[in-house]
Amino acid sequence: MGKLRTLTRRTFLVGSTAVAGGVAFGIYRAKAPFENPNLAGLPEGAASFNPWVIIDAEKITLIAPHADKGQGVFSAQAAMIVEELDIELDQVEISFGTPDKAYMNGALTDAMVPFPQYDYGKVAEGARRFAGGVVRAALPIMGTGGSSAMPDSYDKLREAGAVARETLKAAASQQAGVPIEGLRTENGAVWLPDGTALTYTSLSAAAAQIEPVTNVTLRDPSQWRILGKPMERVDIVAKSTGTLPYGVDHKTDGMLFATVKVNPRQGGVLISHDATAALAMEGVVDVFEITGGISVVANNTWTAIQAANAITCEWGEATYPPEQDAHWTALSASFTDDRLNAEARNVGDVDAAPGAEVIAEYRSPYVAHAPLEPLNATILVSDDRVDVWTGHQLQMFAVDMVAKITGVDRDNVHLHNQFIGGSFGHRLEFDYLKQAAEIAMKMRGTPVKMTYSREEDFAHDFPRHITMGRGIGKHENGKVTALDVQIAGQSVMTSQMSRIGFSLPGPDTQLHEGAWDYPNLNLPNIRVRSYKETGLAPVSSWRSVGAAPNGFIYDTLLDETIHAAGADPLMERIRLMGHDVSVKVLETVGEMCGWNGHDLGAGRGRGVAYVFSFGVPVATVVEVTQTERGIRLDEVWVAADVGQVIDPVNLENLAQGGTLFGLGHAMNCEITYSDGMAQQSNYHAHESMRLYQAPKVNFTALENNPKIKGFGEPPVPPAAPALGNAIFAATGQRIRELPFNKHIDFV
Repeated sequence: MGKLRTLTRRTFLVGSTAVAGGVAFGIYRAKAPFENPNLAGLPEGAASFNPWVIIDAEKITLIAPHADKGQGVFSAQAAMIVEELDIELDQVEISFGTPDKAYMNGALTDAMVPFPQYDYGKVAEGARRFAGGVVRAALPIMGTGGSSAMPDSYDKLREAGAVARETLKAAASQQAGVPIEGLRTENGAVWLPDGTALTYTSLSAAAAQIEPVTNVTLRDPSQWRILGKPMERVDIVAKSTGTLPYGVDHKTDGMLFATVKVNPRQGGVLISHDATAALAMEGVVDVFEITGGISVVANNTWTAIQAANAITCEWGEATYPPEQDAHWTALSASFTDDRLNAEARNVGDVDAAPGAEVIAEYRSPYVAHAPLEPLNATILVSDDRVDVWTGHQLQMFAVDMVAKITGVDRDNVHLHNQFIGGSFGHRLEFDYLKQAAEIAMKMRGTPVKMTYSREEDFAHDFPRHITMGRGIGKHENGKVTALDVQIAGQSVMTSQMSRIGFSLPGPDTQLHEGAWDYPNLNLPNIRVRSYKETGLAPVSSWRSVGAAPNGFIYDTLLDETIHAAGADPLMERIRLMGHDVSVKVLETVGEMCGWNGHDLGAGRGRGVAYVFSFGVPVATVVEVTQTERGIRLDEVWVAADVGQVIDPVNLENLAQGGTLFGLGHAMNCEITYSDGMAQQSNYHAHESMRLYQAPKVNFTALENNPKIKGFGEPPVPPAAPALGNAIFAATGQRIRELPFNKHIDFV
């Protein structure tokens, strides 16, 4: 069955996935634009043309609506605007803006259609445009996730800068009586032929009186001053000096501090509690019940946490199997027709394909998000207004949640989005925000900062979903002839969306993401099926979502089959790859590490892995040495193609950080349940890579991808299989279960 026929008969599931006296500029599309949020509250005589660039007599403000979790998108968004606006980053103020559908993320729909993201054919592109229109009309989402910020921002933010520039030139032309052709822009000013500079701020009032010039031409990358070149992120000095304010750092006069103690069995209830000891502690203001547990309000966070620890509680039972073994048993029984999520790909005939077989089963555990900044929110509830200070990835939904709990109209709920100290998907959830809103309602008129303890954060994380993979690989005459991959797990999207009130029918693409879209188009026989298990622990999106566990399953099976065939792991991957951009990525990583297929010597080995995720092909090679103290990671090479590179320094940092993140979790991390509770309570029991274990990570970026793509997640998925394949090459031990430290030691 051909790819197109297979995909078109599958369910098409959309969702499985300071302006006073000033002027604002932005984008006009053929479709009617959303109402401009900058218009609200403008005084008489002020004008605002669009959401992204605001200029008044005093300053220039750029709106960078995507949440910054450390990936550098705050700076990158501003850089796209200033490139076309002919101004420098140090001449502007940058704001996260206000939650509004005008900031809809138009790139999220790329993953909502049943076509792999390397397919840019007319049918696939038409489906993406259709999906975008459906989402725009039905549920315009302002959100950051799925490595979508760069593709969402790339055109519209550059155009916003260009529109602002050309409109300012038109205003200068009218004001000075000079033909527009004789004007140029540089350094935040329009320059007249006689050398007079009219600053943008001095032109704002005049520009407010004219229609924006929307017929603009974007500059070719060869003309760029800032983009595509190494740049200093606008937040890097503050981060390096510890002065950048995160949500957890927010302070305001008269603020109280709170924490929560909620049933450690996810979704369970509070039966009873005794807060006598807590109420007797100095500094404790109040103790009261909230949904699922208890809140403590005190005069500082430490006191609140200590008081919460002093409360004794009787908790209700978990709504899922209490012991970890039962979770694996349930998955093992899920490979049945009635549990089929999707036959995501079926090419050729894997059952009839010739060759000897490799049969294997793989396991990928629950994994915590565990960002460094604990969950927190500061909320002030007044009679007719609510202010919220937190960092969140789905800002409009966050406003809706708070409005519902407080009973205040959503237009009067003001979310001040903050820098986020890591998320990895954690800040897509709302429980902590709803709890903070309940507490703020009880303490109406007083701002309250609610902060989770680290232990509470671990206990109430919605982790990465658990998966089991079963595969058969076939080989003949030194070549791989077939792959049959089956993956069972929970539906991430069903679990996650249910907590914001959405029911998603049809298949969840994340159950086979990173496997079904592996572009080995020269493999004549391939089948990828996914199975959905219900009733297990609630889960959420974790950095790269399905691509990390599925990439481990798929690429490890491929590697096993290649070795059984006696073929070279890199060369056979290249032979099977029917995608030119991916071929070049694999060839490049081979050139980087000097891959020649030769034996590195006793106890040494290299493993290569490739995963295509979020539209980005990534190939990783890991080199290890077996020592008396365990496996030592020596060096890593990564090649990837994100299309147009915006900031090569930040891109390299994402490659290095994402790779080390993936390696560390593959080595050491899992969440297990006993008596319905997560057994791992802090970093000591969920330890990622230590600094002394971190290898050198070399990176090369290619720019052959026809569309620009994001890179916050794609470096993660190939790390685990590359390490597993390297361990096999060095030791002969094939490990099919994560984390690897259950089966082998690391230095």
